[in-house]
Amino acid sequence: MTTAPIVVVGDTLLDRDVDGAVTRVCPDAAAPVLDERHVTDRPGGAGLAAVLAAGQGRPVVLVSAFADDVAGARLATLLTTAGVDLHPLPLGGATVEKIRLRTRGQVLLRLDRGGTGTVRGDLSPATEELFASAAAVVVSDYGRGVARLPALRTALTATSAPVVWDPHPRGPAAVPGVRLVTPNETEVRQLTGQPAGDTRVATAAGCADELRLRWRAGAVAVTMGGDGALLCHAGSVPLVVPVPSSAEGDTCGAGDRFATAAAIALADGAVVSEAVQVAVRQASRYVADGGAAGVRRLLAATGSPADAQRAGAGVPPVVEAVAAPDRIGPAAAGTLATEVRAAGGTVVASGGCFDLLHAGHVSALQAARQMGDCLIVCVNSDASVARLKGPDRPLVPERDRVRLLAALACVDAVVVFDEDTPHAVLSWLRPDVWVKGGDYAGDGTGEPDLPEAGLLRRWGGQTAVVPYLDGRSTTSMIATARDRDPQRRKELA
Repeated sequence: MTTAPIVVVGDTLLDRDVDGAVTRVCPDAAAPVLDERHVTDRPGGAGLAAVLAAGQGRPVVLVSAFADDVAGARLATLLTTAGVDLHPLPLGGATVEKIRLRTRGQVLLRLDRGGTGTVRGDLSPATEELFASAAAVVVSDYGRGVARLPALRTALTATSAPVVWDPHPRGPAAVPGVRLVTPNETEVRQLTGQPAGDTRVATAAGCADELRLRWRAGAVAVTMGGDGALLCHAGSVPLVVPVPSSAEGDTCGAGDRFATAAAIALADGAVVSEAVQVAVRQASRYVADGGAAGVRRLLAATGSPADAQRAGAGVPPVVEAVAAPDRIGPAAAGTLATEVRAAGGTVVASGGCFDLLHAGHVSALQAARQMGDCLIVCVNSDASVARLKGPDRPLVPERDRVRLLAALACVDAVVVFDEDTPHAVLSWLRPDVWVKGGDYAGDGTGEPDLPEAGLLRRWGGQTAVVPYLDGRSTTSMIATARDRDPQRRKELA
């Protein structure tokens, strides 16, 4: 088993399930009334493919585009919590959301939002280097633009790793030489425009062979739902791979499971026919295990206890800290970043716990603000501070900490994150400069030793360090206060 990463490329969207009960009909329309009980979010598109690959215990990198909105922040958090390493690209417009209104496991209505945005820019040099060391690459194309990026297509053509291309009729042709293309029956007919054959198998085989030749692909596997898949490659009779046992259930995401399973098998040395058999088995098991419901369980199992609790309640881990100032929360931060970038400005971000805000904090934030055209402060939530600092921290709850920070003239927006590191919120915000205050001076031989430095390089960002004022720290303030407490001194005596 190789430890090189599985690289997933494509368009990511947010799937949201709104579950409830229907007990009556709307009095002013012939429509059922859904009483909402709970909401569950999960990554869709390429994001789902990445989560499924990560669930197999593989290191997974996702190259996708994220918008500067609340849904984009939610996606970044869900993905990093599931163990997916993000290489984000900027997405203009709004995150694509697919909202399913459900009762008793059945979908009543699907509401789609977003979808008009465009991918901005192209791959950074750090992201291009991923493809040279990948164990396998999955292109999960949902027709939103990522698969069209010139630098991406060049990197895919040059890589020696097996490439599995899951196409979309609105998307571009696969780059020449991919190992396996995985359309479903409807997609392969739309992609080729071939007329129907005498039988279902004949139709799939004719379309698959046409697509293989047109795209100069190694092989094409047409997924056929509960009937398995048909594999077509040069010089061979089409191979029909049936499912091991019939399974009924939610098929949403089964195609993503098929593509990722095939890619992982190819990465481990399987030939294409073996990889397709593995993919059919795993896609069938995915449906039998509940499909999207299984993904929700996977996300809850891989997240922190706080994330698992939120997954059940439908509450975003990127916290809407308070519903007051318009400078607080992911919506405010995302809007600000978008506006500053559109004007050609520089987005600066800084972060920390900021428990007992002191003069050292203020000095560092003022210095950070001078480095660009806005300053967004990323603040650890109460749960995050407790995990990092101990059960007796924070002394000041996040509601008060964010209000104090938002009141500073040098701070333009504040966003709270629930993880132990700010990687998820930074992957979503993509600041031009990330600034830390304190003891990160490094050894004087290169870039300061910031844990986030490698992350910032993915989109061409820069890290910087500013010193605190001498003698100012929350820890020393707490120690001083305890030393001055007569009862505390008596206990220590």
